[in-house]
Order: sequence, then C-alpha cells, then structure tokens
Amino acid sequence: MASRRWAANLDMYRKVPVDLLEGTKRGSFMSYFALFIMFALFLAETRSFLSGPILVTDLSLDGSKEKKIRVNFNITMMDMSCDYATVDLVSSLGTEQNVTQHVTKYKLDAEGVRKGYHGRNKNQKDIITSDTLVTETLDELHTNGEDAMSLDATTFEFALEEYSFLFVDFYASWCSHCKALSPTWEALAEVMRIVAEDTVISESLEEGTQLTREQLEEAHKVRLPVMVAKVDCVMHEQLCRDQKISGYPTLRLFADGKFKADYLADREVIEMTHWLASVETELYGNVGIMELVHNVANEYMGTNETLTSMKEIPKTPQRHDPAGKSKEQVEWSEKMSKHRRRTEQLNRKDEDHPGCNLSGFLWVDRAPGNFHIQARSNSHDIAAHMTNVSHEVHHLSFGNPGIKYQVEKGLVTYPPNFLETMNPMDGNVYVNPNEHEAFHHYLKIVTTEFDDPFTNTKKNNLQAYQLQSNSQLSFYRTDIIPEAKFSYDP
Repeated sequence: MASRRWAANLDMYRKVPVDLLEGTKRGSFMSYFALFIMFALFLAETRSFLSGPILVTDLSLDGSKEKKIRVNFNITMMDMSCDYATVDLVSSLGTEQNVTQHVTKYKLDAEGVRKGYHGRNKNQKDIITSDTLVTETLDELHTNGEDAMSLDATTFEFALEEYSFLFVDFYASWCSHCKALSPTWEALAEVMRIVAEDTVISESLEEGTQLTREQLEEAHKVRLPVMVAKVDCVMHEQLCRDQKISGYPTLRLFADGKFKADYLADREVIEMTHWLASVETELYGNVGIMELVHNVANEYMGTNETLTSMKEIPKTPQRHDPAGKSKEQVEWSEKMSKHRRRTEQLNRKDEDHPGCNLSGFLWVDRAPGNFHIQARSNSHDIAAHMTNVSHEVHHLSFGNPGIKYQVEKGLVTYPPNFLETMNPMDGNVYVNPNEHEAFHHYLKIVTTEFDDPFTNTKKNNLQAYQLQSNSQLSFYRTDIIPEAKFSYDP
C-alpha cells in the first residue's frame, strides 16, 4: 500500500482541476483590455515609423573638417558716420583689418531711416593730406600775419552771420594730420586775402581814392570771398561737441550761415578752390568771385589748372606699357585717382546722416576670435570722447542662412526652442549713455549636425550653429577709441 501511495505522488502529468478552466467575467475583461493595449501600441509604432524621423540627440566633439565659419550680421551704429565705420576681424590665427568684400554700408538719418547707399566697408580713400607745393613752414607763412582766423564760440557765431562763405578747420593740437595740414590751410587763407586786397585796390583806383594800410586791412576783411578759419577743439571742446566733430581735422563749409558740406577730397589749395567754385555754382547758378580765387591760387601755387580742365577726364596715354609702369601711365593713374576723388566730393550730399547700417557676412577661422566695429580713418585722427558705439543688432547668426529656412519648413527634426538659439541677439539694442564705454558681446558657438534617419549618414550642408550669448559694458581709457566687439568661441 505504501508503495502505491509513493507511486501516485510521483505523477508528473496530473490533470488541471476543472474549476481552473472555467471562464469568468473578470478574466474576460482583462483579456479584452490586454488585446486593446497591444493593438494600440501596434498602431502607434506603425504610425510613428511611417510618419518620419524621430528626434534623437547625441552629444559629441565637433568633428567638422570645415576651416571657416560664416558670420551673418545686420547691425546699425546709431551715432557713427559711415565715413569712419569699419569692420575688423581678429582670430587666434591672425588679424584681418577692414574686411570689405561682403560688407555694405548705408547712411541713416536721425530717425534710423536709410538715406543712401554708402558703399563697401572700406576706409576713406587715401587722400593727399597736405599740399606739397606749399614749401614754407607755418612760422614763415605767419611772417606777414596770420590769415586763417582762430575762432571761439562767440566769434564763430559772428563769422557765420558776417560772411557768405565760412570754411573752418576743426582741429586738435595733438593731431598729426592737423599739423601736416596747417601750412596748406594758411596758404589757402593767404590766397583769399590776396583776392580781397586786389578787389579793394581795383575798386579804390576806379573811384580815385587812396586807402591807408589800416583801411586796406579792414576793407579786405569785409571783402574776403571765403573766410578761412580754424577752431582748436582742445580749447573749445563744447563748440566742437555742438558741431558733432568726431575726427580731426574736419574741414567744414558754411554757406549763408548754414552748414553746407564737409570737404573730404585732396587737401591741396587748387583742389579746395575748385571745390569752392563748384559750390558757388551750385548755390547761385554761376561762377563769380571763386573763378578769380582759383586764378589767384594758380598764380600763388605756380600751377596752371583751369576750372574747366579739372572737370575733364584725363586722357589715356598713347604709349601703352602692359606692366602699367611707364612714366605716362603712372602720371595718368595719379590724375585719374585725383579726378575720382574730386568727382566724389562734388557729388557728395552731406545731410543729417548720423548713423550707419552695416550688413553682410564674414568668413572667420574656426578658432576663437572676434569681429568689431570701430571708427577709423587714414586721413583723420578720431576723437575718442566723441565716439559713440551704441548699436542695434537686427540679425546675428553663424553658418549657412539657408539652414534656418529648412528648419522653419520642418524639413529636419530639431529640439524645442532650437530656432531661438540660432540668433538669440536679434532685436537687441545696446545704448552707451556715457563717454568711453562700449558693450562687448561673448558668443559660445555649439555646432549641431542633422542625421538622415533613413541612411544613418550626415545630411549634406545641414550643419547649424546654436549660440549662447552674454553681453557686458566695458570701460575704456580716455585715449582709446571704443569699439563694439563680438567675441566668439566655436
């Protein structure tokens, strides 16, 4: 009996009790619920597979083989003239000043409205900063008296009311360009004095009167065709501030008591008298006393350039040297350069253009560096205390600008807020209320590459750059010109 019980206990294929095989409502509900969940998951996975790529992010070192990164920008300098605004590029691999190829400048009025295309980002053209035909020193020219009148705030207002033409040299005593110009400016003033004296003497002879030297001196001051004057901006700083003088020397012409134009062409006596004659023609319809001024200047300088000949385009030399180095070609090239600068000055329209809009793109090294906007000129010394680099960033981004279009159109899958990180500085305004200060911007660049989910390879040209920006106000020494700096770290 014991052996039979032991044999029954060893049965490994016992039957399941009938109670466990019976269906219940609870079991049926759980079964239907499980089937529903599995079917829903199946549909969701199928839909996700068919709908497109899935966003998967991964962090890795930047393995790009590109040596350059493109910087796209559109920045307005609120209180900097396009004549002085330049873009410089600095990186750990080198320095490139005055980048010109893909940067354009537009003049802006006081309301920030574009008033005219200024040109490529470039320095003022290399002009002649002093007249080589004036061989005497300033002291030698002052032997018979100082003809260029020194003005202060009071006498400046008097001169505006007294003279039809007032030509003023706003200078600084420490300015190297101003010192080089001084003899030329005094020579121009002497030409005006000679014209005035000749006019007064001719009139007195016609009238049969004899003038004493004192009477002649007083008469010639009244009959000056152009009052040539100068203002020391170190001694009369407020007057120069009121005139918004930001570079020395600034040669400014006033006609009938109002601002007419700044002279930016060659600083030679003949060139300036030719320009004054053109201004007279523009204002009054014909050349009057300025033709006599130009003739006297020719005699004074020992030249023979008439107003008509200076308007003509220099003739191309008959003898042609392929290298362009023959004497005739060199002379012709110099004459053409002077003719271009002369023509640009004549066509220049000086209105109220306090601002400058700079836009375009730069190719920068894939290394830490910066680009900055600064006032600079080859023929002026910039006044640091009058340099205001307040600016508005309309747009600043890195990389191919077409990437943003593809992202916006949903052609690639991107993380949340990705678009905002591509150009976080857009629309920001940075105002410098005080002198000798400027905002510096620091940009950390994060490279983002997009994979093709179907081939598991990098998409062609789909490389975007996210930016982390930080700005701070920097302070400068009084002798350093402020700059709007944008530092980047790829």
